[in-house]
Amino acid sequence: MAKRRTNGEGTIRRRKNGRWECTIMDGFQSNGKRKYKSFYGDTQAEVKKKMQAYCRAKEAGLLSGMDYTFPEWADIWYDSHLDNIKPTTQESYKYTLCLLKNGFSRRKLADIKAYDVEQLLKKLRREGRSDSCLAHCRGMLFQIFNKAEANDLIPKNPVRFAEKMRKGPPRRKEAFTAEEVQLLMDNLPENQIGWSIRLMLGTGMRTQELLALEPRHIAEDGSTITIEQAVVMEKGTAKIGTPKSFDSYRCIPVPENVRYCAKLLRKTDKKFIWEMRKLNMPCNPSTFRKKFDEAVRSVEGVRPLTPHSCRHTYVSQMQALGVDLATIQSIVGHADVDMTVHYLHVQEPIRQEAIGKFSAAFSNRRNTSHPDTLDALEPA
Repeated sequence: MAKRRTNGEGTIRRRKNGRWECTIMDGFQSNGKRKYKSFYGDTQAEVKKKMQAYCRAKEAGLLSGMDYTFPEWADIWYDSHLDNIKPTTQESYKYTLCLLKNGFSRRKLADIKAYDVEQLLKKLRREGRSDSCLAHCRGMLFQIFNKAEANDLIPKNPVRFAEKMRKGPPRRKEAFTAEEVQLLMDNLPENQIGWSIRLMLGTGMRTQELLALEPRHIAEDGSTITIEQAVVMEKGTAKIGTPKSFDSYRCIPVPENVRYCAKLLRKTDKKFIWEMRKLNMPCNPSTFRKKFDEAVRSVEGVRPLTPHSCRHTYVSQMQALGVDLATIQSIVGHADVDMTVHYLHVQEPIRQEAIGKFSAAFSNRRNTSHPDTLDALEPA
């Protein structure tokens, strides 16, 4: 009769021919059912020794690539690489890893070729994944297969021979127009989310900075907001971390028309102005994005953009009002002016004014209408 062993030892039984067998669960089949592996020997000690040697080799990555599916090896790679990943970036790694594991499903590690890598990346692009996402996927694939190659699981890294994807046309980041900003200022609800959106439009704060604000960071009269921390995600949980860069530590002047929003948000007995139901925990950015989307969609005539669009909007509108780039940079906390320029969205009135200036500077002062030339171009 089979004898149950402790966890990790499998099941050991004596066969009818007198030999011993040890069976362990060894992952899952392509149909999702459990996969088992058996070891045989003349004694219990022998089969147990074989099983333990197999488990040690598997943990060390010394088994043949034929014995691993891609998801199995990807998980082993991730666990071994975990110490090199900052807690704040582990979520993005998990997201990329999930895409790759779903893409290769239960494929055997050794069966994946350069062509398969190319096809997966093309499939992800057809699904609308960004160039940045594709670059992260390719980079992670390279690391996963590189470790497999280094451990003699596969003869060569297929990613090394896969053609690189051409970059698609850059996606333009959206910003609200001046008309939309006015509609939002006039029609957003007078509540926590409405005050927050007005404040983001009037200061250019990042979402993570807003969600990390405590009442002490806002001046009593609402005239300034001090940024000294930001929300970061660790294992799916919002926690308090440092701002994005050294230049992100700053004191933001608040425009008079939205100072009342800062003062109202400051009036709370909670630790954070945006707090989770759990005491003293900042709000999750995904929860805030949902509330932001609902509030913006409630204002007729305004496109449903993202919270980060408020930051792009602030930079664009301040530039349109004639504020110099160095000043805008100091308010929004960019590391350099080049990043501030990247955030600019030139408004159509500014464009028309620009071509008007060219026309005024270089027009023919003697005859600006050129009637003779226009007459010559008219069909007979």
